[in-house]
Amino acid sequence: MAGLGPAALLLLLGALLLPGLPAEHVPALLWSTGRSQWNPDPALHEGHIVSAQELAVLLQPVLTPNPSNLVLFLQERLSIDDFTYYSESYGNKNPFQNVQEILQSSPSSLVLPAVDCKATRNLLNFLQASGDWNLKNLTNLDLSQLEVNTSKPNLFVIQLQPLTSGLNEISTLEAIAENDKIIGRLIRDLQERGIHFSVIYTAVRPSRISRKTDVMWKLRRQLMATEEEDSLSYPPLNVTTGNDTCILFYASNFSLVANGSVLIELTDATFVNRSVDVSSSVCSDTNTTLSLKYTKPVNGINSLEIRFLMTNMFYGGSARNWFTLDSVEIVQDEEKLAKYNVSVISAPAEYSFHCQLVGTSSLYLARLIPSNFEAINWDVFISRFQIQGFNVENGQFSYASDCTGFFSPTIWMGLVTSIILLWILTYGIHMIMQLTTNSRFDDPKGPALSVPQTE
Repeated sequence: MAGLGPAALLLLLGALLLPGLPAEHVPALLWSTGRSQWNPDPALHEGHIVSAQELAVLLQPVLTPNPSNLVLFLQERLSIDDFTYYSESYGNKNPFQNVQEILQSSPSSLVLPAVDCKATRNLLNFLQASGDWNLKNLTNLDLSQLEVNTSKPNLFVIQLQPLTSGLNEISTLEAIAENDKIIGRLIRDLQERGIHFSVIYTAVRPSRISRKTDVMWKLRRQLMATEEEDSLSYPPLNVTTGNDTCILFYASNFSLVANGSVLIELTDATFVNRSVDVSSSVCSDTNTTLSLKYTKPVNGINSLEIRFLMTNMFYGGSARNWFTLDSVEIVQDEEKLAKYNVSVISAPAEYSFHCQLVGTSSLYLARLIPSNFEAINWDVFISRFQIQGFNVENGQFSYASDCTGFFSPTIWMGLVTSIILLWILTYGIHMIMQLTTNSRFDDPKGPALSVPQTE
């Protein structure tokens, strides 16, 4: 698969659109400045999903015997459908333009249409264990401050911005295009410096985006709708007191970055494997604390505890109880405490709270604001965040109060436009009502009509 052109790439990526593949797989694109890194002969048969062991074998050319610089672009969600759908549905707006051009011009490339999500989730840990890397986690890509250590190989980890999981395809298109620009900018900068490197572009889990395809595909997706919906999510984490559930917590992506370089992926440990310890959580009618304890989440950290502190209070202005997430604490090795104040996370006490993006980034709707010096050393990323700490019934989330305001920019634009048009209509009707007919008319057969200036 070396030296793939854009047309061949799209054909290969489109092959996965055929029926028969399980839901939990993501694409992985690999390319390198070195020639003949991958043997194109053993082509992957249609429908094959690359396992973690197979991926490790495919990565051996860039890891042994002398590993070169490696760049890992890690996106939260990506599916093979995204390449064909967004490249063909928006005319000249190809959001993967840089990726396709780089793949075409690279001396060696490899396209894996389907890789097991378990393999990509543990990919960073595998890479770190495979060699003595100079690890650099780049959350805010600033090429002017990018330093390349020439004494040993560098492992650059770039967390690309997450894609929206709603129905706004334009926002998703813009996010993909922005990630594509980041990839192109970094790759061209390394090429201009004359640095040899290899690149891996993949995701943690598949995206779930509605597609406007032909009738046959609509029928297929209707048949697979239940299966895809079931595989999309896992049950929320619950904390119980006796036989009653008092706390519910869910996130599609839950990860931390320590000291700007160490990525700690907690999604599987929290929701899939359930290896997290919640025994220190506290439930009451007024104060609730969700405590998540992890043992050796990564090398160098023996224990990690994350606390979500919530309160339930009565507010006279609304004449009802509201719960708020007051703060979030991160305790490393039972001694280093990082504390964050929380903005806009509140809801009526009978509701749960949901927000698409929660974290330390200033771009997120609900932000964790550092309140002590230790908190500056951590970056928090939570996607599709939902929590309920009070009045949990039947072990299920109540109606969710969302962090997105009721009046979104689109709604405001529609309202303002409607008001302007309504004003124009009202003014026009008013002017028409002011029209009057002449009180006298000129008779062409009679004498000319004379109107005095005084009238």
